[in-house]
Amino acid sequence: MRFDQTPMSDRSKVLPAGLDPESDEALVWKAREGDFSAFEKLFERHRDLVYRYAYQMAPRRDDAEDIVQEAFIKAYQNLKRYRDEAKFTTWLLRITANLGTDRARMYNRRKSLEEREAAGSLTWMTVGNYSEDPIDNIEQEERRALLRDAIAALPDHHKNAIVFRDIQEMEYDDIAEFFGCSVGGAKLRVLRARRALRDRLAPMLGGE
Repeated sequence: MRFDQTPMSDRSKVLPAGLDPESDEALVWKAREGDFSAFEKLFERHRDLVYRYAYQMAPRRDDAEDIVQEAFIKAYQNLKRYRDEAKFTTWLLRITANLGTDRARMYNRRKSLEEREAAGSLTWMTVGNYSEDPIDNIEQEERRALLRDAIAALPDHHKNAIVFRDIQEMEYDDIAEFFGCSVGGAKLRVLRARRALRDRLAPMLGGE
């Protein structure tokens, strides 16, 4: 992704005191002042994080890549609305979550049974390693598809909690910041999400 290059004003070259020039906060400040290369650095730094999150919500890899592009474009367009008391990544993931939810809803409205079966070959998270036995590999793919379907069926707040903690392994304080709650509240959200996922997986796996 490239952004139009516009020279910074002399005023924008002086960072506020106390800011690490390579921190997210400093790069955001520079981008607000017209330094488009600063935002490109933010893109390079965080695009993998955004892609991993988008991939949990999008039905196809192409959709996930589109969400990444849209998320950074929207973030760039709304930099002046970004509130510095929140981490830039938290704000960016909120944008991604909204875009991913919209994309998933559109997909769910148009997909057919054949499309769903085709999408089942895409994995949302790894469940075990591949073995040399093709039967084992088929079983692993089936488990991945079941897990993916179960996560997809969760409400957004449960889905986000599972993805952040169990797939992206985010710290609870970062999860708390995303949800706007205490660390204890974040732990409770993750606990409830895991229970909801287990309840949804039980009938798929033949449980009661």
